[in-house]
Amino acid sequence: MTIRAYQEIYLNNAQTTLGDAFDYAINNCNINGNDFIKLFLVSSISSRMEKGEPAVLSGKSGIELAQEIILETKGKALQYVPQERLNRSKEYWIGWAIAYYQWYSDIKYSDIFKVITYSKLENMYYTLHEADITKFVDIMNSKVSETFTDTNLKRIRQLYGCTQAQLADRSGVSLRSIQMYEQRNKNINKASADTVYRLAKVLGCTIEDLLEREIA
Repeated sequence: MTIRAYQEIYLNNAQTTLGDAFDYAINNCNINGNDFIKLFLVSSISSRMEKGEPAVLSGKSGIELAQEIILETKGKALQYVPQERLNRSKEYWIGWAIAYYQWYSDIKYSDIFKVITYSKLENMYYTLHEADITKFVDIMNSKVSETFTDTNLKRIRQLYGCTQAQLADRSGVSLRSIQMYEQRNKNINKASADTVYRLAKVLGCTIEDLLEREIA
């Protein structure tokens, strides 16, 4: 089953809003693109978008979103008047495309920006802004696969600080199964709900955290 970050009915609004937020913050408020990404990631806005909160996805304009990000992270109120543009800017496209990929992949924004920099997104604009969004998705999928080679189970288990044997003992899931899930020899997405629940309970995470995003 394909996992999406939230219902598709909110997608267009989410893309437009994040695109306008990037455009306003960078072009009107003269905030460096890399700096705005950092502020976006540490603000509550990024996590609220990931969770599909309607008030953020469709209840605010891009300008309001940018203003809330800056106010929350820097304690400053942005007062810049947006300039009218006839065409969508490069900065708009970056926010628009990233919002789509986050919805499509259900990967956290913080992880997305671990595999792509703002400058690389700028370079991608010139060849991709008129192309179908699936081309951007294909490139991002490749970058994600290259960067995140460990399964979610292995990554979370190591962060939790236990060995495969300890996890097997505490969860009741066989050591061999855990090894095969981590080596991708068995697909954890096809494991029984009880198996994944027992692993998640030991590791202090949700079942969804352990499932692999089918991005290929």
